[in-house]
Amino acid sequence: MLEPFIEQKSRQLIYYLSRFLRGRLPHRELHLFVWDTLEEWSQFRVRSWRPETLREQVFWHLLYQIEYWSEPELKQNLRLRRELQYCLSFLHGYGQLPCYCVGVRP
Repeated sequence: MLEPFIEQKSRQLIYYLSRFLRGRLPHRELHLFVWDTLEEWSQFRVRSWRPETLREQVFWHLLYQIEYWSEPELKQNLRLRRELQYCLSFLHGYGQLPCYCVGVRP
């Protein structure tokens, strides 16, 4: 039941974050996606903080990064943007797990 949720939300995250990074989605929409996702996740009542898969680990890492960094940082920090792109590549299925990726469940 959790795996389909992570799969669906990963596809949506790829869409939203990619569009934001290309300047085609307002930061507010990205922020709303994150909070809607967290609200849906809370319905599962999961007790473990450990992700079941590397994909889930990257997914949670990206959600944290989106909320941690300010809009200007997300738009202008080239190193951060590159790291986000690496994570998106992994979620897309054609990248390696970034070594700095530390994602845990909320």
